Amino acid sequence: MDVMKDTKRVLILDRNAKRRKFLSHFLTGLDIQLEEARSLSEIINQLSNTHMFSLALISPTALDGNVFHSLRSIKSLDPNISIVLLAKFGETDTVLPLIHKGTVDHVASPDNIASIYSAIKSEFHKHELVRKSESRLMKYRKLREEQQKYLKRAMDLEEIYDSTLENLMTAMDLRDVETYGHSKTVARYTQLLAHIMGFRDDTKLDNIRKGSLLHDVGKIAIPDSILKKVQPLTAKEWEKIKLHPALGYGLIKEIKMVEEVGNIILYHHERYDGKGYPKGLKKDKIPTEARIFALADALDAITSHRPYRKERSFKTAKKEIQDNSGNQFDPEVVDAFSSVDLDSWEKIRYETTKLLPHMEKFIEYNET
Repeated sequence: MDVMKDTKRVLILDRNAKRRKFLSHFLTGLDIQLEEARSLSEIINQLSNTHMFSLALISPTALDGNVFHSLRSIKSLDPNISIVLLAKFGETDTVLPLIHKGTVDHVASPDNIASIYSAIKSEFHKHELVRKSESRLMKYRKLREEQQKYLKRAMDLEEIYDSTLENLMTAMDLRDVETYGHSKTVARYTQLLAHIMGFRDDTKLDNIRKGSLLHDVGKIAIPDSILKKVQPLTAKEWEKIKLHPALGYGLIKEIKMVEEVGNIILYHHERYDGKGYPKGLKKDKIPTEARIFALADALDAITSHRPYRKERSFKTAKKEIQDNSGNQFDPEVVDAFSSVDLDSWEKIRYETTKLLPHMEKFIEYNET
């Protein structure tokens, strides 16, 4: 059933033929479609089968038997029909309970055309408000449904992205077992430094984590003969190694590019003094997250085992980092690093690479 009829249809239910004619004449001039009836029994089938009326002007004399029960039966047939009872002032004792129970919407004197007009206008205005409210509610529900679809799609895409990230990390670890756990450790270091330096947005911090995990993804495209070479690299080989930030950036860009992720992948080998690569950026021209990562990367590199050298202590790493403040590293990032005691940095490394000491012994055994 349509809650609001687009056509304004009014039923006049009154035994007084002269009054029905008068009301019909008046309402016809207001662009209202009308139907007249002498009694409820004449119109009951239309009310039950078509719900065709928006409003009914009803005189109590046209109702058979109990007025309340008769009006309630009309409302039960069409709950959305408005009832304007045509009652004289002397009948207020009967009418007030009907208004109180919600059976009657308006009361107007049958002899006061202005009162009748006001009641009709008020009810049609109410119907229009209900129609607009229903329309807005439907639009709201539709928007909510669409929002839920977009949210699910976004969550699915995020899951795919995270899965791709994990697969890429696994691929890198399988290619270069000597640096197992490096990305996870550096990601923890970088997030801590970023937080110390004022990063508070959870999304940005998570993007920094992802960028840190994927910083060396471009090395997938570097041949093993270069990537795993123990001897010093030739100039030509070194130039190929220096391509990995741009290669990694291009790879991730095809999947999903977030600013912080891209900045770390592309600029993690830039130096504060401008002597880095691939673009030779200097100082503040290097994105903040890339400057933070550069220090975290160096910290892990210094304190980790490599085939060509043994790991060094965190105390040694701290001195080397502080000695390179202002040239390789941003002094503000160095200060942030120095504000954390060395035990905390060591704890992070231990928590993320618990298997590494055993792997280092395995590597050393096979090298001898």
